[in-house]
Amino acid sequence: MKKYSLHIFIVLLALLSLSVACTSPTAQVETRDVTAAGDNMSTPAEDRITENQTDKSETNILPDYPLTVTDDLGRKVVITSLPKRIVSLAPSNTEILFALGLEDSIVGVTDYCDYPDAAKSKTRVSGYSTPDLERLVSLEPDLIVAESIHEKTALPALEQLGMTVYVTEALTIDSIKNDISVLGKITGKTGAASRVLDTMNYKINSVVSKTQNLGSEQRLKVLYVNWHDPIWTMGRNNYINDVIEKAGGNNIYADDFEKSRAVSLESVIAKNPQVIFVSGMGTTGDVVYNGITSEVRLYNVDAVLNNRIYKMGDANLIERPGPRIADGLLQVSKMIHPEAFGEYK
Repeated sequence: MKKYSLHIFIVLLALLSLSVACTSPTAQVETRDVTAAGDNMSTPAEDRITENQTDKSETNILPDYPLTVTDDLGRKVVITSLPKRIVSLAPSNTEILFALGLEDSIVGVTDYCDYPDAAKSKTRVSGYSTPDLERLVSLEPDLIVAESIHEKTALPALEQLGMTVYVTEALTIDSIKNDISVLGKITGKTGAASRVLDTMNYKINSVVSKTQNLGSEQRLKVLYVNWHDPIWTMGRNNYINDVIEKAGGNNIYADDFEKSRAVSLESVIAKNPQVIFVSGMGTTGDVVYNGITSEVRLYNVDAVLNNRIYKMGDANLIERPGPRIADGLLQVSKMIHPEAFGEYK
């Protein structure tokens, strides 16, 4: 029982903190015909982005304050003036704020905010779901960017203290892009937001343009694994499911449940995934990968038979709903369709 509880704790922590970089093995794959999806599919998008597409000049426009925006929980948030002291309560939000060029305005982050490197030097005010309210208040923020996990915990207390809080919740890639756009508007970084979104859209469109016309038989059955004992995976209504679909796959649990859940080994065998990709926090990425590849009861699953089990090179690309999700999509597209986008290594 203690061992099982520890595993569940690690699963939840892995889902919450969303971090680590690992190295993936090379998979031997069978070439499939996906020419119906478009031409020139073998050239990775990251190799085709030109200097003009990544170094656009920025024209930032300050909004008229007070400004009222709607966050991802449907809350009306009033921004009375240009935020100059911002606290982020999620690593993904921190990445968005840095991408917008707000490094000098960020006064507090979580213990897990480690990208970019400059985030590591910021004051720590939070674990993931439990911010230190006393320390947070002492920083005198005029904007707090929280995450939906705080809805029932920290958010009521922050509202009671009169704090201005914008809450993000990533259900799709589009919702991530919307948060970037809204935060850019709130902070007067509209030009920076446009640049970030242009780069993201170029990468996303380079994948979707090749996968959107795939037939059902070409959309491989995919299992995303965050933990192995029990197997923890994603259903529908979350951005990882959206990534799988845009990359030309079918999430095998999309029709079964929402968000994340533990599933039985028997159900995985019955669904027979053709591709399995593994993510995880810290060294758990290796633990989960080894747990899946050593499970003898999975040896007759197509993904195992064809050596199509992949470990994310950087779990944060797929598990943090920020600007780098476009790079995560590029990696997952290589896992599902290496014949189209290049082999994932």
